Amino acid sequence: MPNNFFLRSRRLSCGIVILSSTNELLLCHVTGQRHWDLPKGGIHAGETPRQAALRETTEETGLALAEETLIDLGCFAYTAKKDLHLFATMMERIDPRRLCCESTFVERGSNRTLPEMDAFGWFAFDRVGELCTPRMATLLGHNVGLNAMRDSLLAFGAERLAA
Repeated sequence: MPNNFFLRSRRLSCGIVILSSTNELLLCHVTGQRHWDLPKGGIHAGETPRQAALRETTEETGLALAEETLIDLGCFAYTAKKDLHLFATMMERIDPRRLCCESTFVERGSNRTLPEMDAFGWFAFDRVGELCTPRMATLLGHNVGLNAMRDSLLAFGAERLAA
């Protein structure tokens, strides 16, 4: 048996941090859980992280974001077995009731098909700690820095308008 037989490669999940000009973050409520999360998910063979993030966001929210509006935040160690490649964008605040998750899973025990995300909302940056898992809250608060990210996105948008 090879030495690396028991070593598994880390999975990669890709997602988008969506901010509004009102200093809010779009979050999705994870069905059957207490926490809220970013639209994100696993990368498929042949996809780039950017393509995976856009696909997952469309599947989990119904939003079709333009590739050129994304800023690449990079790849972060997320869990013991998973890395998270994040992008960021800014958009006008839309009514979260217009969003819809097309991704589903089968609930254990009942065999009901449920959406991965069952609610959506815009939340002030300071609510991330109470709404998200501690790991996601740390990533968004310390590694990404939502206020600095908002400033970068505003500058990015101004540069694009000037070009």
